[in-house]
This record gives sequence, C-alpha cells and structure tokens, in this order.
Amino acid sequence: MSGRLRTRVDKASGDRIAYSEGAIRNNSAIIEYCRTSMAALSGATSGILGLTSLHGFIFFLLAGFVLWLLLLIKAGSQWQQFFVSRKNLLTSGLTSGLFTYVLFWTFLYGMVHVY
Repeated sequence: MSGRLRTRVDKASGDRIAYSEGAIRNNSAIIEYCRTSMAALSGATSGILGLTSLHGFIFFLLAGFVLWLLLLIKAGSQWQQFFVSRKNLLTSGLTSGLFTYVLFWTFLYGMVHVY
C-alpha cells in the first residue's frame, strides 16, 4: 500500500480532509466483494422464486438498495471516515453485479423451473 493521501475541502467547515489511498482501495475492494456476493445470492433467490422480466430486475435494484442501507448502518454516523461519498457506495460495481445477478438468476431459474 502506498502512503499517498488524497484531500478534499469540507463544505460545512472549510477544513481540508485527507484520505489514505490504501484505505480507500481496501474499502472499495470490500464493497465490491459484498456487491458480488449480494448479486449471486439475490440472483439465486430470484431464480428459485421464479421471477421473470421486470420483476427480476426490480428485485436486483431492491437488493442493491438494501445492501447500500446495510453498509451505511454498519458505517454509522461517521461514514465519512470510511468512504468519500455515499453516491459512490450506491453506484460502484453496479453493472458487474448485474452480470453476476443475471448469471445466477437464469441458471437457477432454468434448474428449478425448466428442468
């Protein structure tokens, strides 16, 4: 891990806040792992439940939103110490999670409801 620091200015107080690049990369990797796991589990769940078309994609968005809320609850009121922005927490890795979701969704749907 490098010792580089990223900084930004806090809008409310005007103070400069420093972020460690290594810590940001580590937190991003953990979030990516959580999102991939959530996509696989929710894809398997929607496949077993037999969700099709729009209902399946709504289930994916709902599962992603629930994961985002759980991460914010886990970080607590001091989420700024761990993440740069809440929006980045919600949107990072969404498309790769979607591909994993569709893979598990179609596989389990086919195994349970087609064969």
